[in-house]
Amino acid sequence: MGHESQVHEGLYRSEFEKDACGFGLIAQMDDVASHWLVSTAISSLACLTHRGAVAADGKTGDGCGLLMKMPREFVASVAKESDIELASQYALGMVFFSQDEALRDAARTKLTVELASQGLSVAGWRVVPTDPSACGEEALKSLPVIEQLFVNAPAGMDVNALERHLYVARRRSELALAESDDTFYVPSLSS
Repeated sequence: MGHESQVHEGLYRSEFEKDACGFGLIAQMDDVASHWLVSTAISSLACLTHRGAVAADGKTGDGCGLLMKMPREFVASVAKESDIELASQYALGMVFFSQDEALRDAARTKLTVELASQGLSVAGWRVVPTDPSACGEEALKSLPVIEQLFVNAPAGMDVNALERHLYVARRRSELALAESDDTFYVPSLSS
């Protein structure tokens, strides 16, 4: 029996099926923070080595990780430790910069200017503590400087507008720097 003569129920269509290796999804449906959830997610990451996504050095992976809700209490404490004053409505970004100081300064300036053009202000930057000894030889060749960016929104800006302005500033910065800086990248910038 061919696909043409099959009766379909619901949204499932076998012709749209494709293999996807290396993706896992686990969620806490009641929105309550859970150590069990994080532990389980980390355990699932350990099961992804079967994909062969580890270089010959045995340490360099393909960058798989966890995506989770922003831990607001932790972010607020880290900001306070870094003397960064957060507004009631703020965003946090992770930014990858070049090891080259001039490129890093130019990228930081461009992103700051684009955020300002969207009515947002940079509350501060924080160098993310890293452990390069955990990286393999291949990863060390392209290891970026990783910084957190704290962005304050003006009073009264709604979340949807904030997210839109963050996206526009990020994309404008990435596009403007694409030719001159192949390391600059903003993997996340969100409220």
